[in-house]
Amino acid sequence: MTDSKPHMSLRLWPKGYAQLTAALAMLTLAACAAPPPPDSALQAAEQAITSAERDKAGEYASADLAAARDKLVKARAAVVAEEMVRAERLAQQAEVDAMLALAKTDEAKARVINQQTQQSLDVLRQELQRNAEVKQ
Repeated sequence: MTDSKPHMSLRLWPKGYAQLTAALAMLTLAACAAPPPPDSALQAAEQAITSAERDKAGEYASADLAAARDKLVKARAAVVAEEMVRAERLAQQAEVDAMLALAKTDEAKARVINQQTQQSLDVLRQELQRNAEVKQ
């Protein structure tokens, strides 16, 4: 004997309601899923800062190095706050600031070497001129 009560099935729902419900469920799950922590961006920033520190960027580009460190701290705080997009952006900015500090440091060191070389050349020119005057 069959039950005379109608069963609620997907066939009785309005057309497209099942698909809409499934789509909403998937959107809800997607919205709840946070992106993973930006580990590679954080690691790249840390390496860039370490490299800049090793190259003594604190002496030549202290403001840029300080900005890099500050942004790395903020990036780590954003990870704790589960703001992964912000954390990645800050980590990338920290890496760029550290690279800028390193470039400025390299430029400043090259300028010092250039000045020292120029001074040595000036001394050699003076010596050559003195020797030429003595021979005359």
